[in-house]
Amino acid sequence: MDSYALRQSPAATDLPRWLVIGFVSGFLAVLIFHQGAAAFLHALQWTPRAPYSMAAVAPLGVPQVLSLAFWGGVWGVLLAFVLARLDGAKLVLAATVFGAILPTLIAWFVVAPLKGQPPVAFVMPGVLIGPIVNAAWGLGTGLGLLWFGRPRAGSAMQRR
Repeated sequence: MDSYALRQSPAATDLPRWLVIGFVSGFLAVLIFHQGAAAFLHALQWTPRAPYSMAAVAPLGVPQVLSLAFWGGVWGVLLAFVLARLDGAKLVLAATVFGAILPTLIAWFVVAPLKGQPPVAFVMPGVLIGPIVNAAWGLGTGLGLLWFGRPRAGSAMQRR
């Protein structure tokens, strides 16, 4: 008795793989896209913070760039879960918008106060830094999901 209603959809069976690719894509997107955008903004003198900081961060004392990459991976899992039904240009565009908005708002209104910092100063150009670097991260994560997230037609994964 094989009916369409009883079979699992490919999206449901591939979800664990999709989420792992989301983590890896988010992690690498921090190292390439997020920090690349931060380097560009630093070169423009929009921010005094240099990218790829190796300064130790609490509580584990890992380099800041690796801490950022880990959290980029965690955000990548959330992004992958939320955008699992999208593909192609829609996925990449939605990931870019997701990155520009959600992580930025959480950084401004949750993380900063937890660290004893003011929520956000709406001063130009500083207020643009978070959305720009996080949009770059979202773009990189979306591209990673697009390129590596789903098995290609004719691949070994498809033939199982």
